[in-house]
Amino acid sequence: MADYPITPLTPPLTEQEIIRRQKLQGLLDAGENPYLITHYPVSHRSQEILSNFDALENQTVCVAGRMMSRRIMGKASFAHLLDGQGEIQVYVRRDDVGEEAYAAFKQDDIGDIIGIKGKVFKTKSGEISIHAEEVTLLCKSLKVLPEKFHGLTDTDLRYRQRYVDTIVNPEVKDTFIKRSKIISAVREFLDGRGFLEVDTPVLQTVEIGAAAKPFRTHHNALDIDMLLRIETELYLKRLIVGGFEKVYEVGRIFRNEGMDATHNPEFTSVETYQAWVDYHDVMDMVEQMYEFVAIKALGTADVNYQGQVIHLQAPWKRMTMAEAVKEACGVDWTEWQTDEEARAEMEKRDIHVEKDARKGDCLAALFDEYVEATLIQPTFITDYPVEISPLAKRKPEDPRLTERFEFFITGHEMGNAFSELNDPIDQRRRFEEQVEQRKAQGVHAEIDEDFVNALEYGMPPTGGLGFGLDRMVMLLTDSPTIRDVLLFPTMKPM
Repeated sequence: MADYPITPLTPPLTEQEIIRRQKLQGLLDAGENPYLITHYPVSHRSQEILSNFDALENQTVCVAGRMMSRRIMGKASFAHLLDGQGEIQVYVRRDDVGEEAYAAFKQDDIGDIIGIKGKVFKTKSGEISIHAEEVTLLCKSLKVLPEKFHGLTDTDLRYRQRYVDTIVNPEVKDTFIKRSKIISAVREFLDGRGFLEVDTPVLQTVEIGAAAKPFRTHHNALDIDMLLRIETELYLKRLIVGGFEKVYEVGRIFRNEGMDATHNPEFTSVETYQAWVDYHDVMDMVEQMYEFVAIKALGTADVNYQGQVIHLQAPWKRMTMAEAVKEACGVDWTEWQTDEEARAEMEKRDIHVEKDARKGDCLAALFDEYVEATLIQPTFITDYPVEISPLAKRKPEDPRLTERFEFFITGHEMGNAFSELNDPIDQRRRFEEQVEQRKAQGVHAEIDEDFVNALEYGMPPTGGLGFGLDRMVMLLTDSPTIRDVLLFPTMKPM
């Protein structure tokens, strides 16, 4: 058997890591390679045994998992095994497993993955345990786990080595179990309303005029540059044109932008589109969905988030953007006669806007400055200016505004929706304005001609919604940063 390298050039090994490799070499020399084991007949998991002790007492079970602790007491030892459901204690005695097997068990290390066959019993102290009859080393761990009682506390290292984080910090694993339940509940809610889940392209060829900056790549076979998608919206609306009345996608989105507590370059969005409804109907759906998902995942619609109780039960508060701004800082945007007057107001308040900002841009800037952070309980902000809503339908009674809303919880924007613009002439005009603005800022942008072509075939009145799934998970798992709800957040290489 070939030797394992004990002292590779990189990375340098600790004393404990060298000892573990020496132990592995000893196993190999004895013809016992733990990495060649392909199957172990697991019959029960830890929580199944703990929850069903009366039925399983004195029954033989097979469990497998990672050894997290061990107390050697001469001819007998106690250990704790961690599997996918939690921990369970095992009792290993020399006279039961045999002298050779017991000696081998004592050579095993914390972190090794082992299998235990034995009978379920309860110790004198009342702890449900497994009395081992056989012990099998299933995988040798060459790394030392962080000390149990302090866990893995280096935040940067936790994100880089999530595989260690979920071993030693059980609450982290619980967060991702909840995340899975939340995603399932979102799908259950939408499927139950007759929505069809679909997939749309991640690789795209048109750089639309949206504010988000895309990642670029190159397709070798076609010899063309392509972009990773920054949204799923335009393809989903093509499907509404094509006769699908209710569609949604849970999709990965990529934006080449900065990172902070609520932003990661790679994230998951949910977008829904439904024919024959408007943004009022979508607001009703959002309220119902959040309440449904919270109850499914947590058992309650009252959510504790960073010391605050957030009430997700419908109805939520609804305000127009103009009302919210006027209430917060006293500015009535309808009194502005010109864009220059609006920009002067921004300069007076020391609020940065682009040099060609229009009245609608300035209203949105005031909202960002004075209102957003104050919206702790769920709130719909409606009727956004047309300047910042290129895909939303205008309000018939006030064409300066659109039938658009965003909803806010804990001072953060959680989602965006509108009555979808289905006028192809107006859509082209707004795309052209958006592209001109982006080019004036030195950014390449172009009109999605195929999408305009689709609208020219006719899209029925439609209500659309997009929201960040990761932010929903943050809220429902009391997580202060998006990195806490992404298994592998984007990190700079070490």
